[in-house]
Amino acid sequence: MELPVQGPILVTGVAGFIGYHVARVLLDRGATVVGVDNLNAYYDPALKDARLSHLSGHPRFSFHRFDLADREHTAQLFRYTRPDLVIHLAAQAGVRYSLENPQSYIDSNLVAFGNILEGCRHGGVRHLTYASSSSVYGANTLMPFSVHHNVDHPVSLYAATKKANELMAHSYSHLYRLPTTGLRFFTVYGPWGRPDMALFKFTKAILGGEPIEVYNNGHMRRDFTYVDDVVEGVVRVAMRIPAPDPNWSGKAPDPSSSTAPYRIYNIGRSEPVDLLEMIRVLEAALGREATKKLLPMQPGDVPETSADVDDLERDIGYRPETTLETGIQQFVTWYQAYYGV
Repeated sequence: MELPVQGPILVTGVAGFIGYHVARVLLDRGATVVGVDNLNAYYDPALKDARLSHLSGHPRFSFHRFDLADREHTAQLFRYTRPDLVIHLAAQAGVRYSLENPQSYIDSNLVAFGNILEGCRHGGVRHLTYASSSSVYGANTLMPFSVHHNVDHPVSLYAATKKANELMAHSYSHLYRLPTTGLRFFTVYGPWGRPDMALFKFTKAILGGEPIEVYNNGHMRRDFTYVDDVVEGVVRVAMRIPAPDPNWSGKAPDPSSSTAPYRIYNIGRSEPVDLLEMIRVLEAALGREATKKLLPMQPGDVPETSADVDDLERDIGYRPETTLETGIQQFVTWYQAYYGV
């Protein structure tokens, strides 16, 4: 399927979990992809290198290694590559790490995002699609989380930077008519996943005969969303340039749209699962039982996430559908092959 693009697509964080999958799908569908990543050591760089190795031989893929917080280098990239669309997935990820190293989030998630916005503004980019996070819902407890809800109470710096990205994007959509779409991802998992996330850590521990750390004594629910579903949503959204919402009113402002070309969508499975049920499914896939170490809730964490994706389905015609059983089996198959377990 040829994509309706007029030039290269810039994918930032291309050696990351979601960025790698997005780039691969875009290449498969005929796009020219310019990838950027700083290959930092937040987790094993060898995994990032392995992802890149699956992309680097493609004739329509080029890679640039540098930090997007470098303003001049980012500006040069836009002048040199002249991307038609930008899919910005680069960020310092992780809620708990933001308590240990806040400066990394300021540099990677705020300074770098400002540089991306400036590159898009001056480079004539037709649409900026960027990763937000379900973490922006913070202290909200009304379920499912809706893009029409107010999200002014983040409970971690990571969440605050993602909310700030949405606000920064809106200002550029308003001032410079730059079309922007933010995507709030809900607990993405699957092959080539991040080692700092629960499914990856649990799998490694169970296969290694080590106990798994289960927070809030297991009383957690997550809207686990398979990576292929997320990528399909990202690609479809990127190809749909948002228009101003004619029904938007400043008297009752809707956070998900604007009089500017601006949109926010959730991407989630919309079927939250108990953490202990996720562990049960993983145990079945591995054929081994986990030893559980029950721990209290961690700072910055929330007990439950659940995505309302009605807007995504209405506007984009898409809704994630991969079951947890299918997705976890796919992850386990990849993990065992990759690590030779």
